[in-house]
Amino acid sequence: MRYTTLGNSGTVVSTQCLGTMTFGAEADEQTSGQIMDAFAEAGGTFLDTADVYSSGTSEEIIGRWLKAHPTEAGQAVIATKGRFPMGDGPNDLGLSRRHLRRALDDSLRRLGVEHIDLYQMHAWDAVTPLEETLRFLDDAVAAGKIGYYGFSNYLGWQVTKAVHVARAHGWAQPVTLQPQYNLLVRDIEHEVVPACLDAGIGLLPWSPLAGGWLTGKYRRDQQPEGASRLGEDPERGMEAWGPRNEQERTWAVVDAVREVADAVGATPAQVALAWVGAQPAVTSVILGARSVEQLRDNLAAADLDVPKEHLDRLTDVSAPRADDYPYGTAGVAQRERKLTGGR
Repeated sequence: MRYTTLGNSGTVVSTQCLGTMTFGAEADEQTSGQIMDAFAEAGGTFLDTADVYSSGTSEEIIGRWLKAHPTEAGQAVIATKGRFPMGDGPNDLGLSRRHLRRALDDSLRRLGVEHIDLYQMHAWDAVTPLEETLRFLDDAVAAGKIGYYGFSNYLGWQVTKAVHVARAHGWAQPVTLQPQYNLLVRDIEHEVVPACLDAGIGLLPWSPLAGGWLTGKYRRDQQPEGASRLGEDPERGMEAWGPRNEQERTWAVVDAVREVADAVGATPAQVALAWVGAQPAVTSVILGARSVEQLRDNLAAADLDVPKEHLDRLTDVSAPRADDYPYGTAGVAQRERKLTGGR
């Protein structure tokens, strides 16, 4: 395992983070415990969850594991999230001070801790004034309930606005952003990545294997069956089989990942994870696993050094589509200028 700092903070985390959305759903408590055991044995220290994962069960499973493993708990960096509904009332969701106060206290209780290292806003809230959310987070830092805060699924302008509002008021500033990012989903490179680089914010990519598409287990025009996410639910959200299967880019990327994996003696999943981990601003890559075997295969990516020519090939074949303006060649050309002698 390798280590780095958590965004622009001084806290050190493993460059792979254990995502726990499967806990209490696709992985029962015994399996979840075995997954956390294997992660800790590999040197992993960074755990990510959310209050809505299995309606709080994921946090509760982690809390019981932390209590039973005091040595590992002493090194663990715990991240969770709040924002989505945890009840049916009008104030049971959002980023208001009222909802976040209850959400944070409930997460602390379920996790069995007095302090959460990284508290993340799970999505933007267009109803609550940004100043209200940021002031609550600054107060939570001052009270010692959280160490740092970050965002998830924010757009570039939302990240930038939050950073500058916090600076203007002298409040604690965000340290991380958790976006979807993988070889099939790279549109964040247009605006979100530059915004994070500008602010010194670290990226925590979720779905780095594109919901299993980059593991090499799927085949063109053969709808998945059996014990896999798409086998069990072919219409699963953004990962749905039909739309991605129809895109030539999908299979060009998948084929390239398989070929690079063969060339470097690794699995496709390890290569795809290594590519994400090598991208600018990335702090830690979130691994989602529902078995110890899946996790162990993914963990090997932490020490995989893919030669630059192979990384470049993957970058080229997976390049996000963009019109000429503002993200294509014509638009990008307007962002630079020569000191003398031309435009």
